[in-house]
Amino acid sequence: MGISIREIRDNTTRARHLMQRSRQQHFAVGAFNIDNQDTIIAVMEAAQATNSPILVEVTHDEVKAMGLDNIRDLIDNYKRQYGVEVYINLDHSPAVEDAKRGIDAGFEFIHIDVSQANHDATDEEIIAATKEVVEYAKFTGALVESEPHYFGGSSNVHTEDIDYEEIKKTFSTPEGAKAFVDATGIDTFAAAIGNLHGKYPVPKQLDLELLQAIRDNIDCQISLHGGSGTPGEYFQKAAQIGVSKVNINSDLRFAFRENLVKVLADNPDQYAVVKIMEPVREAVRAVVEEKIAALGCAGKAVL
Repeated sequence: MGISIREIRDNTTRARHLMQRSRQQHFAVGAFNIDNQDTIIAVMEAAQATNSPILVEVTHDEVKAMGLDNIRDLIDNYKRQYGVEVYINLDHSPAVEDAKRGIDAGFEFIHIDVSQANHDATDEEIIAATKEVVEYAKFTGALVESEPHYFGGSSNVHTEDIDYEEIKKTFSTPEGAKAFVDATGIDTFAAAIGNLHGKYPVPKQLDLELLQAIRDNIDCQISLHGGSGTPGEYFQKAAQIGVSKVNINSDLRFAFRENLVKVLADNPDQYAVVKIMEPVREAVRAVVEEKIAALGCAGKAVL
């Protein structure tokens, strides 16, 4: 159906207001990855039930499967149907042109992550690409997020323990965060404080003292990637410190797959996909509602 530039700018203005509210009221907004229409519905139902603002986000793989414009239309349709405050984030966009296409499609949040595609990208390359996206985003007002280097993990279920001595080598620093924000003009800094991507057999441990030092050193928003497998009390404390956005992916995928396997095993003669998927959606919705409660954003939607 498409969306006008006026509507896009209105949406990005509201998205900026949400980030400001999160800082003032000490809550964080969940950014939930969507893989298909069933996960979209589960996230929307959770947002409606809790009266929570949310972000839905897609990476390169979901964009390739569904298409930027189709994602925009789907979210807008469900936004009207469920009456929720929802925005779209293009997560880990690997290249400037990909990020620009997300801006053109009307996404309110854009994450440019050059180091995701090229772990060996230089500081100069990352800064130059990020600055180009920041400048391009001024046309719509989209909020741009980035980080100065790659940090570990992957959005999957891992069997190995977390080697924190190795992970600490990629932690953000207050000085590095300020230098990067000043050099690029980004709206949101993606901090690395132990929040590596993926779901692990042990709970993640976040360095909240480091987070506070980063918060004290920069004025822009802060996001945390790798929210899956993180104890809820970390979310609460991070929101108090001033984190505005937390990305959650693997916990949703885990709930989806585990419950799909169970439903198929329990119902070997059922071939109606819509009936198979109903309990799967409920399982994903329960995870989203749990995260919303931990992030403190329930009841914070402004419609």
